[in-house]
Order: sequence, then structure tokens, then C-alpha cells
Amino acid sequence: MDSFDPAKIVVRGGHFIGGEYVDEGAVRIDVARPSDGVVYASVPVADAAMIDRAVENAWTAFRTSGWARMAPRERARILRRFADLVAADVETLAPLEAIGSTRPVRDAAAWDVPYTAEGIRFYAEFADKLGGEVMSTDHDHLGLTIAEPYGVIGAIAPWNFPLVMASWKIAPALAAGNAVVLKPSEMTPFSVLRLAELAIEAGVPRGIFNVVQGDGRTTGDALVRHPRIGKVTFTGSTRTGAAIMAACAETGTKPVTLELGGKSPQLVFADAPRLDDVARRIAGAIAGNAGQVCNAGSRLLVERSIADDLALRIQRVFAELKPGATWASGTTLPPIISEPQAARIEAIVGRTVASGAQLRFGGERADGGTPGAFYTPTILSNVTQHSEAVREEVFGPVLTLQTFDTEEEALELAQHPEYGLAAGVHTADLGRALRLVRGIEAGNVWVNRYGRTSDFMIPTGGYKRSGIGKDLGRQAYEANLRFKSVLIDLRP
Repeated sequence: MDSFDPAKIVVRGGHFIGGEYVDEGAVRIDVARPSDGVVYASVPVADAAMIDRAVENAWTAFRTSGWARMAPRERARILRRFADLVAADVETLAPLEAIGSTRPVRDAAAWDVPYTAEGIRFYAEFADKLGGEVMSTDHDHLGLTIAEPYGVIGAIAPWNFPLVMASWKIAPALAAGNAVVLKPSEMTPFSVLRLAELAIEAGVPRGIFNVVQGDGRTTGDALVRHPRIGKVTFTGSTRTGAAIMAACAETGTKPVTLELGGKSPQLVFADAPRLDDVARRIAGAIAGNAGQVCNAGSRLLVERSIADDLALRIQRVFAELKPGATWASGTTLPPIISEPQAARIEAIVGRTVASGAQLRFGGERADGGTPGAFYTPTILSNVTQHSEAVREEVFGPVLTLQTFDTEEEALELAQHPEYGLAAGVHTADLGRALRLVRGIEAGNVWVNRYGRTSDFMIPTGGYKRSGIGKDLGRQAYEANLRFKSVLIDLRP
């Protein structure tokens, strides 16, 4: 799918509770298309009473539907059917995802929707393969652990990859036998509603997967504070993650999984193979989704002898990108999510240049053919560790360039005082790569590549203020279970 007419996309709003749409709420939020700024729908804001309704419905479904007590193989079968329905629904899901987000429809159809389906399928297979274990004890005792679901998981997903980020949360939670109440971003509220419909069609009991709409201050806060919520999972900003963690501590010391902000370095040494490939890799890591990715490779650290050459190659890749609406054919540089975010990017670049940085490429709005906010991929050189664009998460296509002469200097530059989400190392020297893997403070380090694979097996998560806990992998499944220790005395 390469393009579609946004005027023909019909969205269905409201909350999804107990398998039914509930379009209630005294306050509503307008929802605009990032590609042209047109308000095309609105959603109600779930207040504390609506959150209570959704969570209690989920709790009742958890207790009475048999989902948690179902034979694990049967639960896996239903989730595999759910995955199949998602994959087959690409003609509906991809435009629905693209119209309100920064995901070009071609990318949504080719990657986001299939990836979402495969993630559900991956976690379905954990349902009957991981659980408790028998422990080594003395001869007269039997020790074991029993894995049990928490009950109701409170999930809050971001706007930058609405379907994919939602699947990271709902798939392991459902496979483990939990019910879920998901709050999508108020900027991208609709594609996950279709996901919830498909779950019901697949056989997931009504009330096990619920969606509530609203903002963070009212809806998100009420969700994480609800006493029936057993665990919270969130992807978003570091500031919001800290507030959620505090709220969970205040209302029952609920466990949390938080994937938060990043300011990820990419270290390139002079021996890195195939410099053109490296340039494309680096350009993609910062310009992909217009830089609106938490693990974007936003800090480029290059050995001095190749810095100018590599920068020119990256600039050539940037120049090839085509800004455009998410529904337009050929778009390779999507819009910034909103005008305020575009203005923030501009302001950070402007202040960084005013403080002494050199604007090497970009640094201006782009013409995407619509009134949306588009921003040219940008390279800033002559920056220091104290430069605002180096220090702060920009969440836009802004790359800072610093040079080094030694491995030790590269490692020192790579460390960030607050963030530690991801890093890339590009070198032909395996020993050097392994030294840097061990030395860089980040939860994800990629060598001669940048970004995750699509096999879901390797967990992801950050160090320091970039988060706590892991998404993906076995760890994400186990994070949706609590383990009961049992000791049985066998003596007559």
C-alpha cells in the first residue's frame, strides 16, 4: 500500500470497555492529523470514574472469564488467531495508523502491522512454555515456584509507533493470563481500538483487553493509581516515567516497566567497514520517523581522520529524503507530530547555534506539500558535552557531531549524565567493540548495525534515567507474572 485518501478514512472514537464502545466524557480532546494539522476527530477524556469502570470491568473479566485459568495451550491458540487477524487486516490498520501518526502508510503496511502481528504470535508461544519450577531442597521437602498473573495490567503507550508500542505491552500481558487496560496517546488514539476489536473476534474474552482515551494528567494518573492495577508499563518521556513511578509507590508499591528517553551515541572508528553503509545506517537512525524515536542515534562520535568524509556522506543521504504526508506515495521523511514539537526542535537548534555550534546541514522547516510541520534533517558540529542539543533529548531529526582521537576519548564522550538507552559502535576491531560494549552505560549496544532485529527475543530497556525493566524477550513475559514460593513438608 503506497497511498490513500485521508478524507475516506472513518475512525471510531470513544473508550473500549468490556468489548463495547463507550463514547462518554464531559471533556473531549480534538485529534489532528500531523501531516496537515486538520482536526479530523475527537475523543472523550476518561476521568477517575471512567477509569474505575474500565478497571473494575477488567478485574471482573479476569476473575470470571476463565482467561487466566484457561489451558495455556488454548490461550496461545487464541492469541495466534489474534495475530493472524491483525496481519490480514493490513488494508484497514495501515491507513488508520498512518492518518493520525507520523508513520507513512507504506511503512505501516510493510513493517508496523506485520511486526505487531508477529509480536503477538511470539508471546503466544510463551503461554505454555514458561512457568514455575521445582527447586532443589532437602530430601524431606518439595520446593517450587508457581507463576501467576498480576490480574489487571495498566499500560500507557506513546504516539510515535502506536500499534507496535501497544503490542509490546498487551502481547506479553495477555499471554501471561492478565487483563489489560491500555491508554494510547491522545494524539494517536484510533488504531489500537481496531486492535481491541480484533482481539474479541479472535476469542479473547470481553473485558480482558480494554482501551481508555484521555490525557496523562487526568486519565493516565487515575489509571496508574487505581488500587486494582497490579502492574504498570509505560513508554514515553523520562519526566512522565518518574511521575508514574512515584504514583505507583504512593498507591501500593506496584511494579513498573518504564522505557524512557534517550540521547544515544554512535561511535565510528576509522577502520569501520563500508563507510557508505555506515553513513546510511547513521542517517536512518536519526532521520527515521523524523527522529521521533526514543533510541534515535542522535550523538555522532567520529574518529577525527574520517569525520568530514563521513559527514558529507550522511548529508548526501539526508538530501535524498522526501518530506510528505503519511498518506502520500513516496514519503520518506514524515511530519513532526505537532506544531509545538516542531517549534521546540527549532528552538533547541537555534539556541545551540547561538552558543557556538556550527550548522552544518539543515536546520530549517521542510516543505512537505501540506500544512503539516516538517523539519529538515540537521547536523550540528563544533558542539560540546554542555551544548543543549547534545545534552537534551530533541525528539527530532537533529544529529550532533563530535570528534575523538582515541578509544578512551570516544568512551568518555559516549557517556551521558542522565540517559543510557542505546548506543552504536562501528569498527572492524572485535576487541575494541567488546571493550566498548562493556564500557558504555546503555541498556542496548549494537555493533556494526543500529537498531533491534525483528525476532523479539533480545530484550530492550535502558540504564539510568532511560528506564527500568525490559520490554521484549523472555524478560517482558516474566515481568507480567508474579512468583509464589511453595515449600511442602513430605515427612509422614
